[in-house]
Parts: sequence; structure tokens; C-alpha cells
Amino acid sequence: MAPGWAFGVVVLALFALKSCNDDTGDTNFTITSSTSGGGSIAPSTSLDVGQGARQRFTLTPFDGYQLDKVDSTCGGKLTGDIYITAPIYSDCSVIARFGLTVPKAPHLSMTPQQTKTFAFNWDDLSNENQYLLYENSDGNSGFTQIATISNNVTTYELEKFLPTSANAEYILSACNDKGCTDSSTYTVNQSELKDAIGYIKASNTDASDEFGYFAELSKDGETLAIGAINESSNATGINGNQTNNATQSSGAVYIFRYVNHAWQQEAYIKASNTDTDDIFGHSLSLSEDGSTLVVGAPGEDSAATGVNGTQNDESSTNSGAAYVFTRDNNTWSQQAYLKASNTHSNDEFGWSLALSADGNRLAVSAYKESSNTTGIDGNQADTSFSGSGAVYIFNRDSGNTWSQDTYIKASNTGASDQFGYSIALSNNGNTLAVGARYEDSDATGINGDESNNAATGSGAVYVFNHDGNSWSQEAYLKASNTESNDSFGASVELSANGNTLAIGAPLESSGSSVINNGQMDNSAPSSGASYVFVRSGTTWSQQAYLKASNTDANNVFGWYQSMSSNGDVLAIAAVGEKSATIGINGNENDTSAADSGAVYLFERDGITWVQQSYIKPPNTEASDLFGFVASLSANGDVLAIGSRREDSASSGINSDQQNNSASSSGAVYLY
Repeated sequence: MAPGWAFGVVVLALFALKSCNDDTGDTNFTITSSTSGGGSIAPSTSLDVGQGARQRFTLTPFDGYQLDKVDSTCGGKLTGDIYITAPIYSDCSVIARFGLTVPKAPHLSMTPQQTKTFAFNWDDLSNENQYLLYENSDGNSGFTQIATISNNVTTYELEKFLPTSANAEYILSACNDKGCTDSSTYTVNQSELKDAIGYIKASNTDASDEFGYFAELSKDGETLAIGAINESSNATGINGNQTNNATQSSGAVYIFRYVNHAWQQEAYIKASNTDTDDIFGHSLSLSEDGSTLVVGAPGEDSAATGVNGTQNDESSTNSGAAYVFTRDNNTWSQQAYLKASNTHSNDEFGWSLALSADGNRLAVSAYKESSNTTGIDGNQADTSFSGSGAVYIFNRDSGNTWSQDTYIKASNTGASDQFGYSIALSNNGNTLAVGARYEDSDATGINGDESNNAATGSGAVYVFNHDGNSWSQEAYLKASNTESNDSFGASVELSANGNTLAIGAPLESSGSSVINNGQMDNSAPSSGASYVFVRSGTTWSQQAYLKASNTDANNVFGWYQSMSSNGDVLAIAAVGEKSATIGINGNENDTSAADSGAVYLFERDGITWVQQSYIKPPNTEASDLFGFVASLSANGDVLAIGSRREDSASSGINSDQQNNSASSSGAVYLY
């Protein structure tokens, strides 16, 4: 407990009561004390037994105090913190003045807690008035104070972004008016990071459901939507019966909320027209605050067109659909059912989705759409270029009514280019990036020759801008080392302002493990790469060429990407990575767990990119495809990673990770 004052005074009146019989040898006396601030004093006595019953006593201050001065009529001596009287016969008095000492050093310990929490503990001291917690976040940056903690408190929970917490160090300082004393430095180890990773399973886990095929965090980091494309319930709408597996691969979406420092499932969502093989949940997009959710179902079969058409006409196989849901307080409801304006079988509308921050603008791709038109709002009816791909822009007005605004094609539409395989929107919805992973031009860099198809499947990305009235193409981007079959554009990610763009090429083949180096080394087929582009005004340039720190053939680095709002933090997935290590920054050179998957965290300082972390799950196993999807919060402090083929049969949050009796049930991890 802590004192309220810096010093105190104790007055001791001592009464020596001599026995009537001089040879008794026992002498009783009483100490009466009154305290004034500052705590207490603990006197003890020792008696010299004998004729005359001489007596002596000592004054020892309470832990955390010292005797500053003793005025005594009893005689004696103040030695250090202890006052010892001379032998006395008669009544006498002592006035003892005492003050605080600097606190002892606290003993700091830490217990990792799922999810993403370090729980610090220490024993309470007797003379502190506050504790100060200091952090050296990476073991190199130096200590800074992160918390002021009241006296009488012995625990503190710190929520952490785990990928940047490897080698983090902590010191707890106990303080009072005399000063502070530091604990020993506590260094977080890899095992503790592993134990703090959150682990999320479906509420109705079943083999082959592939929960975690897609996962999307709201930018505020407090809503998490997870798709399970092969979930087979025949329920419709919100929170229906999860246990009936009558519609194979109909798909489902699970909503989790972060409430009072804990994650909990909020809703179980199905399509309004649930049907077999619709793979509802294949793609997801959330508004910034998580109150608007769009779900793609590219296997949906209705022949309807536009908004809220007839859902139960199944004459257009795999035409695809998108569903808009909204949350009011904690209650979800379906707001719209969206189809392409030119619905055709096998177009797979809903393959990729991107919402603006406010949820009022939506881009939906149909990467197998077959029109041969180019540019904005061309002829949608032509179907001569199979798999060329298209993107559709929808807007929501103030009355919550959705309408299609624009139909977008590449400037060099080609059959099988798969324009729309990936898409991304800036926060304001005015910048759109579209990946066409099988585009064939052998151009390199910015706005090169689009018409030369000499590099089959090299891939391209198109940037479009909305000026407040209409859309136009702003840039045509190619890799700096364009080669056939690299799949440049298989993943795209934009910063909030649209000025930083990351593009994945998961089949790129350089054997380099060095940023901005070795692009022409093709010694590691399908190792993968990511390219960062930046915009100044309307001019784009390549800023970085990123490779994994453990580049290896078939790792497909760049498969999926997610970026913080400011564009300075980038998570890049490599689902084919092979290490069997666990947690953060483990042994990345182990290759004993094929297709276990990994995610790499990069950070930008100015214009320089560096790899910060190498991320694995706490239960790594071969073929789990960890990193099939990844999603960062706006501030880059929450990262969700999907592992669609994880095998545990457990359900809910932070359940048993080691039970592998539900093959490919899937899981999502929080860092």
C-alpha cells in the first residue's frame, strides 16, 4: 500500500512497571503511539532480565520508510534505520520522525493472452504512489513510457500488434515522492508471441467448409467478416439454422465484433436465395465503420439483371451476384441484391468487391465477362471475348437505394485477360485499381504499348479516376520486369488516398530475396513478387520491388496483399511457403511443411521499404494455405489472416487448435 505523506511523527510514551518483588525478572511495559501521516512504525522489545529489571527497546520503521530523527529521554542511538535505547529503569519518552525511502524494485512478469494481449503482473509494494510502464517496442528503438498505473494495482493489460513486437522489452518503475526504482528488463520471446495470437473458428465448424477463404476487417479494426464458401446450411438470411447441411457449398459469412476488449460472434449470414454451389462468401468488403457489408457469390445462378431482381430464376449458371447487408446497432439485415446489367452464365459477377469508406460506392467484378468492348460504358451485349472481364460501379443514394452507375472495361480488352480478377478502391471511391492477371502485353512500367501480346499471361493493372462526374482511365501499369505467366495484377491494394498501390505477381520467378534487386534472376519459378507504385498528381511511378526474405520456388509471394490507410504498412501473403515454424520471426529456412503458407509485413520509411516481420500461425501444418487472405486495419495495428484448409474441429474463439479431425474446415488468426 502507498503512503499519503512524505514523512510522519510517532510519539511513544513508555511506562516501566517494576515488579514488587525485585528478583522476579519480569518487567512489563506499554507503548502508546499516535501517528501523523506517512504510515506506521513497528516497535519491538527485548528485556534484560535481572535485578532492577533494566530494559531496552528498538524502533524499526515500516518497510519503505526510514527513521530520520529520534528525540529521546531514554538514551540510545539511531543506527541506520533502527533506533536502540540504552538500558533504562524508569518512564521515558521518544519522538521518532520518519520519512519515505525510494521504493524497492518491482518484480515484473508477463502472461500472453489471446487475443493480442500482454498481461503484466507484479507484487504490490508498500510505499509507491504510482507505477510507470516503459516499452522498447523492437528491442532497438529505446524505452518510452506507455502507461501510468495507480498505486495498489498489480496488473496491466496491453493490447499489441504482434508482428512488430518480436524482441519487445518492458520495464516497470515504482515511484513515490523520493524517486523511482526500475524492475529488471522483461524481454518478450517467440513462444509468448505465439501464445498471444487470436484463433477464430466458425460456430458450426465442419470439414471442407473452408472458413477463412475470405476475411475482411473494417478499417476501424472492430468488425471482422469471414467467408466459408463451402459451408452447406440451407438457411437463408440472418442467424438461421446452422446445422442443416442440405445445400452443399452454398456458403456463409460470420460477423465478429470487438466489444469491451474481446472478440465475439455477432451474426451468421446467408444469402436470401441460398442454393447449392453458390459459394456465398467468396469475396467480402466492409465499410470503414463495419456497418455496411457486401458479399459476393460468383456461383449464384439467377438470370436477373440490375438491383433487386428475381432471385430464384436459376437459368444463368454461375452468373454470380452480390448482396448488401447493413447493421443497425447489433442487428443485420439485407439491403440489396445486385446483379450485372448484362448477366450471362459463367461471368462470375461478385468475384471481387471493393467498397468506399462510407459504403456508398461499390465496385464489383465479373472476371469472366465476355464483352469485347473497351473503356467506359461500352457495348455490354457482345460476348465474343470470353473471359475478358469487366467491373461494375454501383452507388447508394441517401435513401439507401442502390443503382448501377458505370460499366468498365480495359483499354486493350482481350479474351481470357481476366480484367477484374482483383480490384481496389480508395477511401473516397474516386480511384479504382483493376488487375488483369492474364493480360499479354510485354510492355514494362507506366503507360507502355498495350497492343503487343508477346508476353502471354504477364498481367497488367489499370487505374481509373472519377472526377466527380465520370470515370476515365488514368494509367496502365506493367511490372518493371515483365515476363510471360507472371500474373502481375493477381492482387491489388490501394492506400486510403489512392496514391500508393501495391500489385502482386505471385508467379514471378526471380530468386532474389533482396528488395529492389535481382529482378531478372529467374531461378525460382513462381516464387512471386510485389510491386509498389506511387502517384504524384496524376503521374504514377514504381517505388519498390519487394521479395520475401526466404524466396523459394512455388511460394507464390504476392498472392494476397493488404495495406494500412497511409500506405506505409503492407502485408503480403505467400500461400505456397513451406516452413514448419510457428509464430513471429521463426526459422524461415525450414521447408518441411509444403503449402503451409506465410505472411510478410513490410514498412515504408520515407521512400524506403524494409521487411519487418515473418508471420506464421501458432499451429503450422502442411497444406493449410495460411495467408490465402489477409486484412489490415486502417492504422496497421490489427491483422487478420485466413487459413482456408486448417483442420481443427473446434469452434468459436480461441478454442483447441490441435484437433485435426475436420479437414479443411478453416480458421482465421488475429495478430
